[in-house]
Amino acid sequence: MEGMRTLLILGGGTAGSIAANRLRRKLPASQWRITVVDVDDHHRYQPGYLFVPFGTYSPRQVTRSRRANLADGIPLVYGEVDRVEPEASTVLLTDGRRLEYDALVIATGVTPRPDQTEGMLGPLWRDSVHEFYTYEGSLALAEKLRDWPGGRLAISVVEMPIKCPVAPLEFAFLADAHFTRRGMRDSVEMTYVTPLPGAFTKPIAAQAFGDTLDEKGIALEADFMLMEIDNDARKLVSYDEREVPFDLLVTVPVNMGAEFVARSGLGNELNLVPVDRFTQQARAYPNIFALGDANDIPASKAGSVAHFEIDVFVENFLQYVQGEEMTHRFDGHANCFIETGGGRAMLIDFNYHTEPLPGRFPIAGVGPLSLLKPTRLNHLGKLAFRWMYWNVLIPGRPMGLPSHMSTAGKRTDLVTAGQP
Repeated sequence: MEGMRTLLILGGGTAGSIAANRLRRKLPASQWRITVVDVDDHHRYQPGYLFVPFGTYSPRQVTRSRRANLADGIPLVYGEVDRVEPEASTVLLTDGRRLEYDALVIATGVTPRPDQTEGMLGPLWRDSVHEFYTYEGSLALAEKLRDWPGGRLAISVVEMPIKCPVAPLEFAFLADAHFTRRGMRDSVEMTYVTPLPGAFTKPIAAQAFGDTLDEKGIALEADFMLMEIDNDARKLVSYDEREVPFDLLVTVPVNMGAEFVARSGLGNELNLVPVDRFTQQARAYPNIFALGDANDIPASKAGSVAHFEIDVFVENFLQYVQGEEMTHRFDGHANCFIETGGGRAMLIDFNYHTEPLPGRFPIAGVGPLSLLKPTRLNHLGKLAFRWMYWNVLIPGRPMGLPSHMSTAGKRTDLVTAGQP
């Protein structure tokens, strides 16, 4: 059709689906064709991977159809991307098909790369060395925990950034509750191993999470830069020659962007696309944007970031296609529930400039949710989010939360007072 332009979205996960559905409502169908590309029809609810090992969610509850989650009028092309040819505004699939675009969105996320750490894919892989950041990994870990007799459990983060940076802490807290319910907590020695100087990247939250680790009798091994996993001796070895022994290791491997990003010359050393952190426009090519986990912005790689980011991206993209300056600015807004076990959870809300602080959310002085405090209501909010994800967030409906973070209701005096 004469005058028709094409927006090609690589990746039909959280960021790709939200962006496609939101823009389909905003862009004239007579002028813009929106096409999504992905390898299969399995859209996974990745926050649910945390719960699968403990039997809270079944595989069926974390899987739906990609096609069913995309609005009518959005074709879904099944195929694997070989490379982007940015000078020609073309995407080449591995089966030889070529897809042309006027604007491209890369939303292919990041994936765990156990091959990047010496010994991780050794003889203990999927036996005594596990991960829960993939669908297959969460199922295998569920099988392992079903009859694990106890011993030394190490939860290890190899390197930052990772998807959902609080998830490893949540796993530690939920594992503590799981073993307590089974009456075997005294038979499990737990160690949380992280490359960070504390339990989290920001001081006040790190203190709160560190206190929770202490309360649950979980040792913290900080500043641990993992060099290798010694399969024979069953131990983690750091570059400064510290060692953490284990009988069961639950690890979070290095997270990296898609390989086609590297082949296309569009990524950094982790295959993340360098973008303007306010507009998500690729620094190298103005008609390419990268959303969600696929970009290199200094914000958490979390679903909430994709949601708030896309609120801003949509407004900018509408200006971009009109040849106007993009005037909207994403502030790095993120909020996350953190399961602490026993039917309670914390909540954090932060952005590029403001760290997670205690307070009330989303209404100042009212809440009803508490920040950095474990409550039953926060736990219920975490569980309710799965319904919100499928029925509100992915279809691109309004969530009722502002895309920019507010300091209202937060204890900002803790920062000015120089609290840890």
